[in-house]
Amino acid sequence: MTAGSEQAGGTRQWLRGLEVLAGPLPDFHPEPAPADPVRLFLSWLVEAVAEGVRDPHAMTLSTVDESGDPDARVLLLKGVDASGWQFAGHAFSPKGSQLSCHPRAALTFYWPEHGRQARIRGSVTPGTAEENAADFLDRSPTARAQTLLGRQSRHLTDTADRDRALEKALALIEQEPSLVDSAWTLYTLAPAEVEFWQAAKSRIHTRLRYERTRDGWERFRLWS
Repeated sequence: MTAGSEQAGGTRQWLRGLEVLAGPLPDFHPEPAPADPVRLFLSWLVEAVAEGVRDPHAMTLSTVDESGDPDARVLLLKGVDASGWQFAGHAFSPKGSQLSCHPRAALTFYWPEHGRQARIRGSVTPGTAEENAADFLDRSPTARAQTLLGRQSRHLTDTADRDRALEKALALIEQEPSLVDSAWTLYTLAPAEVEFWQAAKSRIHTRLRYERTRDGWERFRLWS
């Protein structure tokens, strides 16, 4: 056995020994679930906020690039309504470029204290200039300054250069507080599928999927 295989085996045993689904988990009965997945999602989100789940509005955004390679990152939910789930980003960032090429995405929410996931897939559309500007101006000055630099995900070779550029951008915002980066975009994911996953200590998990049809939503139980 090689050192590498020994290390891999040790890592597997260590991971298997980590406790999961540690706390009391809520029940989930799909039968009385609302006809609209947005209502169920908001009820789960409200419960997570009320019980102090950390960053309950954090979600993983999954996209693909022009070669079909997957990419993912954690963002914050900006809103959810009948039109879909909203998030924001720079149009020239990797996620912006990927959404321009393939305007479909998936969102994943995970509330570990409740053993719950919500998974959403669908098409993505950018907001209007007014919606984008309103979201940009809601951000903190430092966040707006970072966006104005337009260098997200590029190689950083000198942090002093970054700090000087950020200082200039902050000064510009102070002089022009209504300044908006036209590349900042508020995106809306219109769901085609929404799945709710409730863990159980027995490992007999409960899954409910909403699938959009011409007439609205249909609900299906899934094997765990």
